[in-house]
Amino acid sequence: MAKFSAIKQHIYRKIASGDWPEHHPVSSENALAEQFSVSRMTARRALQELAEEGLVVRSKGSGTYVAPIKSQTSFMAIRNIADEIRQRGHEYSAQVHVLRHERATAQVADMLQVREHTQVFHSVITHCEDGIPVQVEERYVNPEIVPKYLRQDYRQITPHEYLCAISPLTEASHVIEAVTPSATVAQWLQLDKAEPCLRIQRRTWSEQGVVTYALLTHPGSRFTLGGHLQFTAQPHSSNTL
Repeated sequence: MAKFSAIKQHIYRKIASGDWPEHHPVSSENALAEQFSVSRMTARRALQELAEEGLVVRSKGSGTYVAPIKSQTSFMAIRNIADEIRQRGHEYSAQVHVLRHERATAQVADMLQVREHTQVFHSVITHCEDGIPVQVEERYVNPEIVPKYLRQDYRQITPHEYLCAISPLTEASHVIEAVTPSATVAQWLQLDKAEPCLRIQRRTWSEQGVVTYALLTHPGSRFTLGGHLQFTAQPHSSNTL
């Protein structure tokens, strides 16, 4: 594990356990550098990334503090798609296309931080809202962290639900892009003609390391990506876009 990631996970645990409630002071760069035997620059990187994720607030001259709970929701908060659909009052269902182990390609190995050709788990699932496909989820899973992943019935439970129960997430990264779906994905999404899709490339970590690498493809006509940002006014400053 990279040293700055070890610092981040230490702070994640402090916040998640309640040891550090909102507004609690976070260890200084110097203290973290000494505690983890790293440079001050490495400690600064960890705190800066946590600030960008909204978990801490940094104030020049007064230090770093745990952010208020209401500010800790990420723009790309990871939610269970089945819950989202049911909260809209609609029926959720899923179709499982692939559920197997296979050897990792160079790209998958790099994303999961394992050796190329290592056996990994691979699943492809279409999530539906009132019978209409709204997402194709292609996911690669590290079997060392989630050894029973292939034994689950993903028509009854989503991978998100199972993974959160078995190996709680501590970190995630996202890349969002517009893509033209392959013929197979277009068929799974029941697209009558080619249309642009939004694809979210996501990696998630637990305390043991990288858990999954997923590609989430949504038809452009059936998906909207949004978020809400809340700013705290600072003296003699303004928030601008």
